[in-house]
Amino acid sequence: MQAAPGNALTATATRAPALPSTLSVRPPSVTGALRALEELLMRSGQRTARRNAWTAVLEDRRRARDRREAQHLLEAVAAPGPQAT
Repeated sequence: MQAAPGNALTATATRAPALPSTLSVRPPSVTGALRALEELLMRSGQRTARRNAWTAVLEDRRRARDRREAQHLLEAVAAPGPQAT
């Protein structure tokens, strides 16, 4: 006896498709969870470190400019002749 075509269609439509073994999802490892947590916690610390480093660079540039100006003034004062400062 043959099954009715409608019954065969409904039987295959309700069956869930099997996932290939390459798409299986593994639960996160403890190491992976700790790395994600570390990244989340360190994100603001890295931002602060970059901001502090940039502030230090700007401060070094300001000090270098001040040194150049002071050196120029000292050379102008020490040089004989008319004062052109």
